[in-house]
Parts: sequence; structure tokens; C-alpha cells
Amino acid sequence: MEKDKSQKKVHRGWAMYDWGNSAYNLVITSTIFPAYYIAITTNKDVVPADKVSFFGIDITNTVLQDYALAIAYLLIAIMSPILSSIADYRGNKKKYMRFFTYIGAVSCSGLFLFTSGRVELGIILFGLAAVGYCGSLVFYNAYLPEIAEEKDRDRVSALGFAYGYIGSVILQIVCLIFVLKPEMFGITDGTFPPRLSFLLVGIWWLVFAQVAFRRLPKGEPLEQHPEHNVISNGFHELKKVWQQVKSMPVLKTYLGAFFFYSMGVQTVMLVAAAFGAKELNLATDELITTILIIQLVAIAGAYIMAKLSEKYGNLSVLIAVVIIWMGVCVYAYFIQTLMEFYIIAAVVGLVMGGIQSLSRSTYSKLMPVTKDTASFFSFYDVTEKVAIVLGLFSFGLIEHITGSMRNSVLAVLVFFVIGGIILYIALSIAKKENIQASVR
Repeated sequence: MEKDKSQKKVHRGWAMYDWGNSAYNLVITSTIFPAYYIAITTNKDVVPADKVSFFGIDITNTVLQDYALAIAYLLIAIMSPILSSIADYRGNKKKYMRFFTYIGAVSCSGLFLFTSGRVELGIILFGLAAVGYCGSLVFYNAYLPEIAEEKDRDRVSALGFAYGYIGSVILQIVCLIFVLKPEMFGITDGTFPPRLSFLLVGIWWLVFAQVAFRRLPKGEPLEQHPEHNVISNGFHELKKVWQQVKSMPVLKTYLGAFFFYSMGVQTVMLVAAAFGAKELNLATDELITTILIIQLVAIAGAYIMAKLSEKYGNLSVLIAVVIIWMGVCVYAYFIQTLMEFYIIAAVVGLVMGGIQSLSRSTYSKLMPVTKDTASFFSFYDVTEKVAIVLGLFSFGLIEHITGSMRNSVLAVLVFFVIGGIILYIALSIAKKENIQASVR
């Protein structure tokens, strides 16, 4: 009984990290920062109005923002395999998780200084915040197979996402009170409320991360190899992991499926607000309402998918969820009204929370029993980050060529179709090999 209580305490501590860092994803990536950034970098007195100077280079404001985010994701995709294998080698996942957390939280807080005359500072801090967020998640995810038994991983993974959605919504509401009702607090500077929001995100992230740092185990170092230094040993460990992945057909096939449907999922999450603004001419408050709907419904989605996976198996449920995503893409192509947008937001929220939570726990189940958890999850993380970069690039390129984001949605549909087909192949292989953890 005492062991169960101790495990649950660790599980809740792990989930509290999601509570803290998810505020970045909601406030900085999805709502307040994009609106503030466009507002202060748009000059209606000149043509074109959306050009900014970045270290002397004239560039469209949104393009600069996209490039900064893409570079951040690519940096993590390059660094995380090396850092995670080093962390496994030395048994210090928590140290690296803390390092990236501090980078992300301090960068978010630093955005309080971001004004119209400090574009370079704002973009650099925006990129560093993304590096901190993505980098910390590599080690956060790697803790899942270490702190939870296989039978508990769906539930614990869902717990993390649920905590994240709840925590981020609470802080978002606090920030919106300042942004939408500044006069209640005697605020006359229109830039102060959003900048205060960025500061609060950094503090929120840093404070609640301490709960996880106190409760998560430090980890044990792997077998030492004196013939390698700490860097070369990182590549040595990474090579060993890749050899294991190649010899596990279900895991290898699942990673392929995850790559393609993640291109769809992550792209939808990052462009949803822009789609509503450009294609449906929705106001800022309507877009924020939509994001909140997605976040709240996603809490239920994470738990529903976890329960369904217990009965029908992870891969079977993932296939069903990907099919729903296909329907979302088709529906999004035709929607015209605000109510239709709210409806599709509710469906997106349901499957968004479910597919993220279940994807992570499925990967942890398909992994071999190993202490190389950070190294294995670096593959997972790199797959997702490269998918984000390619998904966003494809979405933007098709919009640029055709002039419509609706056509880009059809490209996202193709990603889900390919991902669904590969998932079905993975399920077929799993049944042949009788891998019960992924089938039932």
C-alpha cells in the first residue's frame, strides 16, 4: 500500500510538470503572443504594412516568426539524440530537464521586455523559449517508462496531458482578464497586459516544475565505456538504440505512422487560429474562445482514449482516432460559419488530447525493457519535430501557391491517410507477433 502511495505521488509530480509548461504552448504559441506580435510589428502607415527589420534584413513579420519556430524545432531535432543519450549514460535526465526548463521559463519571462523597437530581442527569446520547451519534453517523456509500469502508462500519460490542459487554461484565463479588461487594474499602456502574460508564463512554468524536480528520481548511470568520451559515447548509445529499433518491426512501423499523422496533428494545432482569422474572418475573442474549447475538451479526450485502449488496444484506437482526424479535415474544407468552427474545435479537442496521450504511451509500451529511456524517446521527439517542420512548410507552400488555406487542409488530409495506412500495417504485424500490449 505504501509503495502504491509513493508511486502515485511520483505520477502526480511528473504530471505537474505538464501543468507548468503547457502554459507556454497555450499563451505563447497559440493565443496572446501571436496576436501581440502581429499588432506591434504591423505599421499601417507604410506599404507593405507587415514588413519588419531583423538585424537589417527586411522580412514579413509572420515569415520571420515561422522561421524562428522552425529553427528552434530543427535545433532540438539535432541536439536531443546526443543530449538524451548522454543523459542516459550519466543517469542525469533530471539535470538536462531542469536545464531546458530554465532556458524556456527565463526566455518567456524575458519577453516582458519585447516592444516594437526590440524585434530582434523578441524573436530570439521566442526561439529560445521554444528550444527550452521542446528540449525539456525529451527528458520529461523519457521518464514515463521509468516511473510507470506498462499497465499504467496509458493512464499516467493521460494524467499528464489532463494536468497540462487544466493548468494552461487556468493561467490563460488569468492573462485574458488583464488583456481584455486592463481598465479594471488602472492599466493604460496597451502593451503591458500581454507582456505581463509572458512574464507570468515564465514564473508559472518555473514554479510548478519544482514539484516534478523534487519527486522524480535522479536515475542511474548506464555501464561506462572508457574507450568513449562523453560526446562520442552519446553517439555510441544512439547507434545501439537505432540497431534495436531496426530489429523491432512493430516499433519501427509505428514510428513511421507517428511521423505522418503527427505532420497532420501538429500542423492543425499551430494553424487553427490563423485559419479562423483568414478564412472565416473571426475576431480575436472568438478565436480565443475556440482555443479554450479545444483545451477543455482535450482533457476528456485524453481519458476517454486511455479507457478505450484498455478494451480495444492502443493501435486499434489510434487508427479510429486518425480516421476521425480525416473527417475533421474534410469538414474544415467546407465550413463557413462561427458555429461550424466551434463544432469542429470541439471534435479537434477530443481527438487532439487522445492522440497525443495515446501516442506517447503506445511508444513507451512498444519500447524494449531498457535503461536507455531518454535515448529511445529522443527518436520519438525527433520524429515529431521533423514532422512539425515539414507539415508547416507544406501547409504554407500550398497556401502560397493556391492562395487558400482550405487547399492546404487537403494536404493535411493526405498526411492522415498515409499515417492511418501505416498504423494498420503496424497493427497487422503486432497481431502476427502476438504483442498484446499494443493490440489489447
